[in-house]
Amino acid sequence: MVVPMKKIYLLGQVKYQEESLKLLRKIGVVHLERKAVSSDALALLLDDRTKAESVLRILKAYEKENIDSKTEVKNDSSDTSPDIIKQVMEYSDERKILSEELARLKKEQNRILEWGNFDPYDFTYLAEKNIRFFLYKLTRKAKEKLSEDTRYILLEEDKNFLRLLVLDNEIPGRAPFALGEHSISELDSLISAVLEKIARIDGELSTLAESAYLVEKHIGKLLIDIEFETARAKMSLVEDIPDDSAVSWISGFVPQEDLGLVKRGASENGWALLAEDPGPDDFVPTKLKNNRFVNLLSPVTSFLNINPGYDEADISGWFLLFFTIFFGMIFGDAFYGALLLIIAIIGILKTMKKGVHVGLKLLLLLGCSNFIWGVLTCSWFGLEVHQIPLFLQRLSLPLISNVTAAQSDYHDGIVRQHMMIICFSLALVHLCIGHLVAISRTRSLKILADLGGIAMLIGMYGVVLSLIASNEYRQIPLLMPFVYLLGIGFVFVFVFSGYQGKIGASVMDGFKNIISMILGIANVFSDIMSYIRLWAVGLAGAAIASTVMAMAGPMLGNIVFLAFGIFIMVFGHGLNLVLNTLSVLVHAVRLNTLEFSGHVGLTWSGTAYKPFKENT
Repeated sequence: MVVPMKKIYLLGQVKYQEESLKLLRKIGVVHLERKAVSSDALALLLDDRTKAESVLRILKAYEKENIDSKTEVKNDSSDTSPDIIKQVMEYSDERKILSEELARLKKEQNRILEWGNFDPYDFTYLAEKNIRFFLYKLTRKAKEKLSEDTRYILLEEDKNFLRLLVLDNEIPGRAPFALGEHSISELDSLISAVLEKIARIDGELSTLAESAYLVEKHIGKLLIDIEFETARAKMSLVEDIPDDSAVSWISGFVPQEDLGLVKRGASENGWALLAEDPGPDDFVPTKLKNNRFVNLLSPVTSFLNINPGYDEADISGWFLLFFTIFFGMIFGDAFYGALLLIIAIIGILKTMKKGVHVGLKLLLLLGCSNFIWGVLTCSWFGLEVHQIPLFLQRLSLPLISNVTAAQSDYHDGIVRQHMMIICFSLALVHLCIGHLVAISRTRSLKILADLGGIAMLIGMYGVVLSLIASNEYRQIPLLMPFVYLLGIGFVFVFVFSGYQGKIGASVMDGFKNIISMILGIANVFSDIMSYIRLWAVGLAGAAIASTVMAMAGPMLGNIVFLAFGIFIMVFGHGLNLVLNTLSVLVHAVRLNTLEFSGHVGLTWSGTAYKPFKENT
């Protein structure tokens, strides 16, 4: 459920501003109102954070696993992070300059390398004696066009070019080769010197990398200071009050259940407090409060950074239920499910004393779903049916089992048909629940629009079964009731979707949006069809697993190729697990956050409740 919020205003004297903010942070329940702020102190802190994060990235690149040295550094309680940051920035700037110089020298070396190890000073010295030489690289055709009085020495030639040393005068219309400042040997020496300096800097940075954790701690402190300074910048002065009695105020949001803590803090510290219900224009943060089971979804929503709006429905329970079902159908293989269960159980047993992470509990639930679906479909490690023990075959559900599909092409078609019907039935149940959730939050005739939406879903479900999933439903007498239901549902949606108290105005609103209303029928069809992805993606994963076993299987019986066969199995199934995970993030999440949420009327436009507190 979405926890009810109160909007509060706190007023206090400016001279106690810092103390008041520290006390407010200690209370730790106020989510400060979003507001664009700036100050010189905040700008400096943000600049320090940027530098510290840049330094941390540099040190992480040089970090070496040296437990002993790290332990010795951690025993040092002095905060030397500012000095480390300064040193790293200096080394980084110097290394950048050296790298640019190295690139310039190598480019120059490559430019003159084809001419050999000559000394440009020799050309300059001879020119001072009125003996002038010029280097040219010419094609054969260009060489043939040289005047007869041109004196030159052929230095080298290949299929395409000739290199000449021209005496006395330049060739008209052609620029000679630029000699540069250094010979090849001098460039080698300069490059070696630069590389030595870079190596020295790399060594210093590698040493400093052992103290990277100090920079991490410093960044943590900066984040706390930034949050505090941001809160200070959000405080506004009350106008027309003398400076010695100046008053400032700040606004934010507090869960209604925690308002008593703020009241007690205001009473003890002499703050003026005003609390009211949030207005329609307020951007209220969303705090969700669910039971332990529903909270298993939190790793998914945190990873995706999605939150319902304050005035929107909390669908966490339904999200978790159907996400678990979708996960099992997409992963599909019972062996994969067993593997996930083993990983989850080992992780839970290892962390039981310290407190089991919610992610391991979620993995246990998803592994169970995966394992059960794999058992029902008799999918084990991509093995062919005849390779699976008989007792495992008997555990499967004949309607969707690979055992049934393996009997003949006819039975395979029947199983595929059943899988499609299951996907479409899931779509119907899932999307109808979305409308029921919307109905539970509606207190007007607008519920008839959602009832119409349910009717359209049921009608379209019958049409989809008739046209795609089963030949049994293609008889006109059986199909027509679904078509009538689809039409009735459309009428209810057309009349009541824009209802705001007057039916006439709602109907006019329907005519204004007639095109989108008609397209809504196609949207219902596409929403139901979207659930076929569960079977299709699961089928693709099963095909990959089967291909891996077909490739690796023959090698496992040969001692020579045994290691290679094991490698193919580990790599192939590992890749399949990664692809299945990506499929879950794309498809299982999409069906909940797009199709289902669309029928609920949920836009995921909220921001998470993040109180101003000490342990941020």
